[in-house]
Amino acid sequence: MFGENHAHIFMNGLNYRAAVNCHKSGVDTDVIHKHFRTYQEKGVSFVRDGGDALGVSEKAREIAPQYGITYRTPVFAIHKKGHYGGIVGRPFENMKEYADLVKEVRKRGGDFIKIMTTGIMNFDMDGSVTEEPLRFDEVKEMVHIAHEEGFSVMAHTNGARAVREAALAGADSIEHGNYVDEEAMWAMKEHKTVWVPTITVVKNMIGCGRFSDEVLEKIWETGSRNIQMGYEIGVQLALGSDAGAYLVPHGQGIKDEWECFQEILGKNNKEVTEMLLEGERKIQEKFIRR
Repeated sequence: MFGENHAHIFMNGLNYRAAVNCHKSGVDTDVIHKHFRTYQEKGVSFVRDGGDALGVSEKAREIAPQYGITYRTPVFAIHKKGHYGGIVGRPFENMKEYADLVKEVRKRGGDFIKIMTTGIMNFDMDGSVTEEPLRFDEVKEMVHIAHEEGFSVMAHTNGARAVREAALAGADSIEHGNYVDEEAMWAMKEHKTVWVPTITVVKNMIGCGRFSDEVLEKIWETGSRNIQMGYEIGVQLALGSDAGAYLVPHGQGIKDEWECFQEILGKNNKEVTEMLLEGERKIQEKFIRR
């Protein structure tokens, strides 16, 4: 069974506000145990978290061995103040503040650094991301600082230019990577950046009534074509579902992501399976504190 290379243990797959409220008076360990039991039942033994601002993933790392789960976390994600990322992390206004946050991750035993370089997909409009990406020089300096501290970097990034620039800046993995183009894919390949598309987030919402199915289906088709192109170019892909996001349950999410990849790249394709397992191996090797 594949591991889960992108999860948020503090989220519940249904309601973000309710999930946060569970931990408003301190980390609710019952929630963590519940999610880990589900991963254990599904045969998932590796989970890489995307962090949170509540201390949940930090506590989860302590609990994970009880379930035979290898668990990695950045503790919290880091975003530029005024930009997307507050739902999972801490803000900075300048590079000194960013460097201080990186040092805090090290002090708290984080396994890697997660940066937020763009917004998210606009599910009301195909092809749109919710805000402009950070400047290339900012992203490059953020990656450099993290690498100097001995950390690998997970980059939450969407949009062709932003993905290309994050890869050029040296990000070790691109999370989501929606609306990439061929140039961005070649940048990921050439810089050995692992791409974790989390496309089941889109597929699982089709038919739920929350957003236009017409828009969601277009996003799914675009994402599917891009994954196919990335595979043909030779981009290193890995499976991660964004477990905990809306309609992406812990444990089941990674199975749904694998189903999406089989629909896109073909079932019973041993080459695809080995490629994805290799992507996971690279993540396990890189995304661990040194």
